[in-house]
Amino acid sequence: MAPGRRQRHRAGDAGPYRDAVGIMRRLAAATTAVLMTVLTGCASTGEMTGQPAPARLAPQLPYEVGVRTVVVDSGSARPLPVTLWYPTQGSRVADGRFPVVVYSHGLASLPELHAGLTARWAAAGFVVAAPTYPHTRRGAKRFSRADVRNQPADGWRVIRYLVRLDGRRGEPLAGHLDVQRMAAAGHSAGGFTTAGMFTSGHPARLRAGIVIAGGGMAGSFAGAPAPMLFVHGTADTVVPVSVGRAAYRRTPGPACFLSLLGQGHGEYLIPGRPGFAQVLGTTTDFLRWTLYDDLEAARRLPSRAQLSGVTSYESRPAG
Repeated sequence: MAPGRRQRHRAGDAGPYRDAVGIMRRLAAATTAVLMTVLTGCASTGEMTGQPAPARLAPQLPYEVGVRTVVVDSGSARPLPVTLWYPTQGSRVADGRFPVVVYSHGLASLPELHAGLTARWAAAGFVVAAPTYPHTRRGAKRFSRADVRNQPADGWRVIRYLVRLDGRRGEPLAGHLDVQRMAAAGHSAGGFTTAGMFTSGHPARLRAGIVIAGGGMAGSFAGAPAPMLFVHGTADTVVPVSVGRAAYRRTPGPACFLSLLGQGHGEYLIPGRPGFAQVLGTTTDFLRWTLYDDLEAARRLPSRAQLSGVTSYESRPAG
């Protein structure tokens, strides 16, 4: 992986990510190299495979990736810019319908700072929609940690917008969004935001969640059980691993926990750093399992996740 400019780690949620521009310039070559490892290989026996037979095959080879920005509710008091990463073939959106992942950034961060992960998910066959939250983003005029409580509702605004977008005449992504197969994911405050989307009565289209260096919110993990993946550094001083483990124990559906041994709040999200390959492999196969009904991906989860001295992995069934 060609080096990019890293963000300096602070005692906040932005984390030490590589510069997004450098990532996107080298995305095609880097994505192919990494995802050929993630998307192929021998399956191993796992614990979380009690699902119906696959409805279709998940993509076996990586796509090229397009990126654009839309604005949700542009004329409202709370407009929401959303960065979209999506599979492409040449200059157009790739054929087929792709499951959607809503990705939430942490405090003092931005969607493009997470491109090392989100663009690779898009290459694996997902549309990733990452909102820029108005009062917790980097450079916000009125920064407020307390506004995190409003972000789960923002996530649902994004979902409703994408449902409309899929049917909009003349929209390049129309007909390519599988709006019945969605997941939510996020880092730090974005992980709490993700948990807050799984409240009582949440629509069935939200099928799974990934909480990275985060935890639960009031009322989260209620309603229909949904598979959840937790990713956490064991030496995280911003959001202690005990917070993530408490949320893991609360989830009513099947859940798994990927620990980054001795790591902090997000350095494992930097391409090329220890643990990144395991985070990418585990999250990608988790999404393939939950959104494509890919049982082989579920079986691969333990082997993708574990690297002696770097990570540990555990899982449990529903209930």
